[in-house]
Amino acid sequence: MGHIRALPDLLVNQIAAGEVVERPASALKELVENSLDAGAQSVSVDLAEGGMRRIRVADDGAGIDAEDLPLALARFATSKIATLEDLERAATLGFRGEALASIGAVSRLAISSRRAGERHAWRIACDGGALSPVEPAALAAGTTVEVDELYYNTPARRKFLKSEATEFARCEEAFSRVALSRPGVAFSLTHNGRRLAHHGPGSARERTASVVGEDFAAAAVQVEASGATVRLAGLVAGPGYTRASRDAQYLFVNGRFVRDKVVSHAIREAYADVLHHDRHPAYVLFLEADPRLVDVNVHPAKTEVRFRDAGAIHQFVFHALSRALAAPLAGAQRPAQAPAAAPYFSQSSLDVAQPASRYEAFFASAAADERRQAAVAQGGEPGAPPLLGYALAQLHGVYVLAQNAAGLVLVDMHAAHERIVYERLKGALDVSRLPAQPLLVPIAMPATAEEVEEAGRSAEALASLGFEVGVAGPRDLVVRAVPALLADLDAPAMLRSVLAEMREFGASRALLERRNELLSTMACHAAVRANRSLTVPEMNALLREMEETERAGSCNHGRPTWVQFSMADLDRLFLRGR
Repeated sequence: MGHIRALPDLLVNQIAAGEVVERPASALKELVENSLDAGAQSVSVDLAEGGMRRIRVADDGAGIDAEDLPLALARFATSKIATLEDLERAATLGFRGEALASIGAVSRLAISSRRAGERHAWRIACDGGALSPVEPAALAAGTTVEVDELYYNTPARRKFLKSEATEFARCEEAFSRVALSRPGVAFSLTHNGRRLAHHGPGSARERTASVVGEDFAAAAVQVEASGATVRLAGLVAGPGYTRASRDAQYLFVNGRFVRDKVVSHAIREAYADVLHHDRHPAYVLFLEADPRLVDVNVHPAKTEVRFRDAGAIHQFVFHALSRALAAPLAGAQRPAQAPAAAPYFSQSSLDVAQPASRYEAFFASAAADERRQAAVAQGGEPGAPPLLGYALAQLHGVYVLAQNAAGLVLVDMHAAHERIVYERLKGALDVSRLPAQPLLVPIAMPATAEEVEEAGRSAEALASLGFEVGVAGPRDLVVRAVPALLADLDAPAMLRSVLAEMREFGASRALLERRNELLSTMACHAAVRANRSLTVPEMNALLREMEETERAGSCNHGRPTWVQFSMADLDRLFLRGR
């Protein structure tokens, strides 16, 4: 007698339940996705004991015919695909035809459904895989699925469930993900008889504010990008709004919440030089692609996808987010009204790192600004007020205090100027290699054996960054040229920092993957230092440069460069109005 035998259907379904229905949240996800595939415009979820005792999902979708109810609970029976070609271009959330059968094998399940035009609804029950006859039932429209006592007949698996609070939290997260994916559909959530959430139909931003939070929606930047076969839309938080964990990261591919390494890496790269190392970005993104280019049949839970051209998707997402985050002050809100009167000092568009003689060329534009402000004082049109306003003073040689229409602006001058220099360096290197400034008198500098070795090995890489460095001995280097934008800085100290990073990551990798880190190091050396006294025109120059510089809301290390205090904030500090 042979040892191989076919497993009974019930056991097959119970095994499948371990993948498809790992816990109550998994069952809830499958049921709500079925409602959306049925065209529901309203979905109500009712849970008891974290979904372990009851999961009830009611919708107003198309409903199920009476003769189809037994098939709905049969494994690999579905109305959503019929051929391999259908599978390869599946546009529905469900398509495998095993979720209801798997859930029914490990619970007491009942389905009541009424198609439009039918005199009444029909009901079928499934108790641990055993089906009841189809019977008439009372239901106004759509479909209601009730799942009671999940894993009641597989106690070993039930032991792996966590506490009621933990299981409910996971159900709530699954509910939130689906609610985010369909802003035009109404959703409600009740737990143990208490209504906890209700999301009416609305715009994507309104639904995001309702689910993720008003603070995120207010700080988020709109993303819109289209390609030949792909489109990306949604909201990403600016660098000033970050999280300690990844709890506010939502990616939907063709309407389905997924976790994808390719897209996640592209998002991290887009945030690489605007996010502090121990913080995480927040986003709600919708990637729409030709279904034939996306394989959703990777895992039974359908939370993973595989792109036919992953590299193209990576570049598309990276560039789309980089453009959105590159706005000079992404996520910042421009003051609603102009200043009431002209400031008493000039404004100009200047470079803080340059000598004072450079500022004279800009006085004409400053005079034009003064004329515009004078027009305001006489009741004329003001033009757009500067977002960061105008400088008032410098505090302890570290912070610039400015007044804008909303109130007080506090700027970290080193962090802000570091970003300005950094973006200039990136722009110069994007065009070609960084321009070099030959030195009239080469600089001889002592070096370690490692530095000498790295300088010899990476001469071409250094040249692309604007350095011309020669080896003068086993412990000596000679610097013959430096980056032109940084010609006045401490060249030996800057070169040592660059060589250290090249030695750690390798010259070729440093240029390809660590270029921005190298430029960040150079920018940090170039930025105006704390305790340097700035004149009022220099401070205003810094503010104008920030308004024109990409990603100026944060420094190269992800720290904020400026903070806004509204008049209401200041009034609260002094108890005004109480």
